[in-house]
Amino acid sequence: MLRTNRILALVMVIVFTASLFALSGCQKEEAVKNKIGLVFDIGGRGDLSFNDSAYAGLERAMADFDIEATYLEPGEGGENREELLRTLAEEGYELIFAVGFLFTDAVISAAADFPESKFALIDGYVPDLTADSNIVCLGFAEHEGSFLVGAAAALKSETGKIGFVGGMNIPLIQKFEAGYRAGAAYVNPDIEVVVNYIGSTGEAFKNPQAGRELALAQCDQGCDVIYHASGASGIGVIAACAERETWVIGVDSDQYLTASDEEKPFVLTSMLKRVDVSVYETIKAFVEGNYEGGYKTFDLSVDGVGYSVSNEAAIADIQDQLEEIKAEIVDGTVVVPTNYEELDAFLAELGG
Repeated sequence: MLRTNRILALVMVIVFTASLFALSGCQKEEAVKNKIGLVFDIGGRGDLSFNDSAYAGLERAMADFDIEATYLEPGEGGENREELLRTLAEEGYELIFAVGFLFTDAVISAAADFPESKFALIDGYVPDLTADSNIVCLGFAEHEGSFLVGAAAALKSETGKIGFVGGMNIPLIQKFEAGYRAGAAYVNPDIEVVVNYIGSTGEAFKNPQAGRELALAQCDQGCDVIYHASGASGIGVIAACAERETWVIGVDSDQYLTASDEEKPFVLTSMLKRVDVSVYETIKAFVEGNYEGGYKTFDLSVDGVGYSVSNEAAIADIQDQLEEIKAEIVDGTVVVPTNYEELDAFLAELGG
């Protein structure tokens, strides 16, 4: 009888243990994935620049983490930005990226109504955030990367005249311009920079024809290197420079990689704004339970910005000089201007 009881007890232990394993397996199978959403800005996926860089970060996160991810694109003019953010929040997306400063007001509104969702605003600024906020603003030191490609432009220019084509004429894009002009002047104080902007609304970032026309006009004025910070409009800038066999500098993504075979020889470099890194790192922190609201800046010291070297034949002869300048920025020897006022002071000091 005693032996029978022992056998019965052993069987019960085995059954109980097996049940635990089965339950654990079911829980694992039914585990809810983190839901990550992303809303592009005007230009959308396929702009070969800013939006595509954001998508690259999402795509990498999808490969590395067990997440459910989706993206949405705004309609013409971007009037439905907030609607798309709210749609994702209503569908239970826990971390939602808003790609671009034009989302600022929409993020503030949606975040207030959906406190359980976290929002990551790229390039925008929301005041008075803390680590406990459900908004994190992801910023970049675009001026530092632009300083480096400005130096590259001055080093490569034979005419002493270079160009800048901006998209929307706003402080953010002026930050690119200020860094570019400062970097060029740092190498050659006598350099002349021709500056044009495509427009004053978000549509300026998706007008390749306007970008092409401005680039051609700058070529006609003697510019032999042109840097664009104009999103999808830059497709026209790159095409125009290739047509005129003039150096062009891309932006945000490595645009040598997406240029046509005819265009590649003329893409000197690109100012890399690692939106992909910001998206990936924010998702990583969220998945690992380390999300914090507030502000994060991706600068030269963490390779949040930089310059591409894919066109080795074009960049090799000046790369050592660019690396020396990069080190000076990182160690604080060179403080790069972020706006026109700081640029004027920087140029005055060079001239002094």
